[in-house]
Amino acid sequence: MTTRRALVALVTLVASGWALNACARSPEASLEKWQAGTNYKLAPAPQPTNVGAGKVEVNEVFWYGCGHCYALDPALESWKTSKAPYVEFVRVPVIWGPVHRQHAKLFYTLQALHRPDLHTKVFDAIHKLGMPLSARDETEARALHRGFLLGEGVSEKDFDAAYDSMSVATNLGRAEEFTRKFEVGSVPLMIVNRKYITSVSEAGSEAKLIGLVNDLAASEKAR
Repeated sequence: MTTRRALVALVTLVASGWALNACARSPEASLEKWQAGTNYKLAPAPQPTNVGAGKVEVNEVFWYGCGHCYALDPALESWKTSKAPYVEFVRVPVIWGPVHRQHAKLFYTLQALHRPDLHTKVFDAIHKLGMPLSARDETEARALHRGFLLGEGVSEKDFDAAYDSMSVATNLGRAEEFTRKFEVGSVPLMIVNRKYITSVSEAGSEAKLIGLVNDLAASEKAR
């Protein structure tokens, strides 16, 4: 009787241990269907994130003038409503030159104005309405941006305050640094926890890209 009780206890202990192990999914498990070096790659120099404990940062590096970024944007807007709560999604405008900087300034002005709803409207203005929202110099670009935002209900006073704000200037500097540190050579790019980099072409499709980003984020959350 004693032997049987000991055997039952042993079986129970082993089974409990197996159950615990089965529930503790390894960080790599969610990435088994993806191939490193093909579907995603490591950042050239992984950077610390700006999110809190328990959060995973996901960046989209984009440019308003990029047709591929415009095509991907609806999928990302939809994903934002269903992504895991631990994912912090942060867009970063690429800055390669004057035109990219002008568009980046417009993006950060929207943030300063607390008007994220105008993000897709900027894309539409450029790609549907043929409004480049960029110019030969900063003065002309400012006038274009002012006219666009005034047409969307932003007052001239609020526009000037946001456009000339320290937050916009600071964010532009950070975007330039981000572009350089991650050696961004094309957009759109998705960067997970400032560690993994992928794109639509590497993932295979927009839907697969969303799945890959979710799996990379889950693997980082599990670490």
